Amino acid sequence: MMWQDLIFLAGSALSIVFLAPTVRDATANIPLGSSVPSMTIGAIYAATYATMGMTFSAAGSLGVATMWSLIVSFRSPGPHDGPANVARFARSLARQARQAVTEFLTEEEYAAPGQSAD
Repeated sequence: MMWQDLIFLAGSALSIVFLAPTVRDATANIPLGSSVPSMTIGAIYAATYATMGMTFSAAGSLGVATMWSLIVSFRSPGPHDGPANVARFARSLARQARQAVTEFLTEEEYAAPGQSAD
């Protein structure tokens, strides 16, 4: 076992301890824009550590991803609860991306020839 594996495990354990009050607080409202990426990064780290043979780090990161998934499911603002919030976030992100591209293309269309749209 590498000593780094234990250091990463300790960091993940601290993250879990610090996230626990948010999971327990029924009045907490954590935006999906913060919680979904954090959940995803935790899962990616867990998979990466596992492929490197860092079992303890992988377990710790999986624990962090689980805590963030609970926050996504039960502490996001809005009327919906559960894992469907991830799909709601993805739809919102896609809608915002389409809107940004449309606005960009519209600005380019109305820019005078030879001039920047800025």
